[in-house]
Amino acid sequence: MKKLLKKDLFASYLSMLDVDLAEAFSTLKQREWSAANFKFATAVSVMSSSRIEGETLEVDSYVKHKVLDIEYLPNLTEKPNDLYAAYEFARDNRLNLPNFYQAHSIATKHLLPEHLRGKVRTGNMLIMEQQTQSIRYEAASSYLVKAEFERFWKEVETLLAEPLKTEEVFYYASFIHLVFVKIHPINDGNGRTARLLEKWFLSSHLGQNAWYISSELFYYNQLNDYYNNLARIGLFYEELRYEKALPFLLMLPKAMEIHQKSNTNN
Repeated sequence: MKKLLKKDLFASYLSMLDVDLAEAFSTLKQREWSAANFKFATAVSVMSSSRIEGETLEVDSYVKHKVLDIEYLPNLTEKPNDLYAAYEFARDNRLNLPNFYQAHSIATKHLLPEHLRGKVRTGNMLIMEQQTQSIRYEAASSYLVKAEFERFWKEVETLLAEPLKTEEVFYYASFIHLVFVKIHPINDGNGRTARLLEKWFLSSHLGQNAWYISSELFYYNQLNDYYNNLARIGLFYEELRYEKALPFLLMLPKAMEIHQKSNTNN
């Protein structure tokens, strides 16, 4: 059986990189690890990810909420605060399947009933475009989803145990994000959980300063490209063409390029 997390595109990926990922990440490693820095970076990441899912509070307002204790109506902060708590849990716990399920349960406290949190779905799933309600793509069908997710997770565990070069870490983090979204294994919260999983994988290999990467903000700022690059590999799960995945896989390095330029300018 062919792998879900393929290395087939890695050589092309390397040839198309516009940034030295090891050098770019080294600038983030120089940033002091502190509770305040984590709070600020994670508030930006969490609200950016939440905005992708249709939450309405502005990113800077949520940063004020977390950093300065500015109060907003509960309906504006409950779901982002749940996701923030999931990021804190991921920061403090090893990436494995039980902890992943726990992180999903935390992230969806105000999104799903308790019996659906941290559970693989049993029904079919269509992913809709929020504004037009048109179909973006069809996730793994109900008869495939459990087996596909188990296969996916075994491959993730293998990658977690392997010594990977920095470029490989970024490549596979993006691929994990992409394949998870395409399987769409949970009843809801798949997008925000996929972006958390990407960051969790990065930190597992590169260390705690990976939590400072503003990948979620980059995806939010490039939202049309984010959705188009997710969609370009196919509409139906069993007909996906991962050979078309490079535009999506190269988005995370572009977020690192912005980090590098920001540090150079400062």
